Amino acid sequence: MSQTSEDYVKQFNAERVTDPARSALVIVDMQYATGHRTGALAQKMKAEGNSVTDWRFERIESLVIPNTQRLIKAMRAAGGKVVYITIGAALEDCSDAPVHMRAFFQSVGNYEGQRAHQIIEELAPEPGDPIVRKTSIGAFASTGLDHLLRTMDREHLFMTGVSTNMCVETTAREAADRGYAVTMVEDACATTHKELHEGTMRNFGRFFGKVRSTEDVIGLLS
Repeated sequence: MSQTSEDYVKQFNAERVTDPARSALVIVDMQYATGHRTGALAQKMKAEGNSVTDWRFERIESLVIPNTQRLIKAMRAAGGKVVYITIGAALEDCSDAPVHMRAFFQSVGNYEGQRAHQIIEELAPEPGDPIVRKTSIGAFASTGLDHLLRTMDREHLFMTGVSTNMCVETTAREAADRGYAVTMVEDACATTHKELHEGTMRNFGRFFGKVRSTEDVIGLLS
């Protein structure tokens, strides 16, 4: 069999041994604004008769929430950390957010103090869980996430949340470029279109890090 360019790249994606005590489950943007059917984005689409987000919310309900709950339990049992990332502004006029993000934050009411900004009840943090608020797509660009993870001696990151091809992927790539061992948990992420989700997983798994199922990750942690 001839070696394709894809095969060539993947040979450099080396396996790194998972140490649960140095691992973190990173839950990205699971907030009411865009991560729940009762939230602003879903209701806006429903009012407009737009079905474009149906796949997103069906996947969140059937896979992302239950699988993330299992991952939280497994990570805590293994001695790892659970880190929450949120997106949104601190100010009501969203002027503290990048220019290209402001109108979107305003459209879904995603700023501190609003229900839209809250992490969904099904995945609520426990006391002591770090919550890092970002205003950018990637969590490293506008926060002290890197400092937090290094201070906690985290090396292995397991990525979950929304949206697969935007905030989750960008944060995962930023982490890989900073030397973290990154795993995308395929069945604990969602976005608006199946094709975008699958494209992200295929591309990320070629070189940036690993793509695994919830079941596989739980096996690594046990």
